[in-house]
Amino acid sequence: MDFIEISARTVDDAITQAMIQLETTSDKLEYEVIEKGTTGFLGFARKDAVIRARKKNDVIDHIKSFLGKVFDAMELKVELEIVQDEEANVINIELKGEEMGVLIGKRGQTLDSLQYLTNLVVNKNAEKFVKVKIDTEDYRKRRRETLENLAKNIAAKVKRTKHSVALEPMNPFERRVIHSTLQNDKLIKTHSEGDEPFRHVVVTLKRENRDYRSRDRYERRENSEYRQNNRE
Repeated sequence: MDFIEISARTVDDAITQAMIQLETTSDKLEYEVIEKGTTGFLGFARKDAVIRARKKNDVIDHIKSFLGKVFDAMELKVELEIVQDEEANVINIELKGEEMGVLIGKRGQTLDSLQYLTNLVVNKNAEKFVKVKIDTEDYRKRRRETLENLAKNIAAKVKRTKHSVALEPMNPFERRVIHSTLQNDKLIKTHSEGDEPFRHVVVTLKRENRDYRSRDRYERRENSEYRQNNRE
């Protein structure tokens, strides 16, 4: 927002008028004093105080404005529930409405894109980085639970078949869920392969377990040959 120029009898009066015109409070007002003003002598040669003021770039207002324009373009009625954690520099946004499935998209891709764009807009001219998280209908939690179950099932399959499994491409958040779910499994390890947007997680047995199986197969083969030779 551009600065506006306000003049009044005193600087305090000018600040008050600025707050009224900009419809804001003192903590959200940015101003500089151009003229301090003078009372003159017996009321003569008095000069008004002059300030230049504008409303501070409020992050919450910025978010509401941006998302409001997006939802208007999509012809969607969406209610925003915003909770700001100033200590962690995180803003959590819950979207509420009747057609939230449209905003979630396939495997949350639309929701992720909306979150990514909002972060870009909010942090474009920000003094310090603010992380914006967007969710609706508890999708993030439900998706995490689905991925955790998938990771455990894939790990069981790898242990059973002794073959590595490459999962479908996932975004960074989903890959982290897979990695963190299996990080304490003593038999399994995970790593990511490929480039975005096709980067995916590969689940495999740890090397020591493969070496153990190789030794075990060798010993079984040796024992079988020994028994066969003794029969001959």
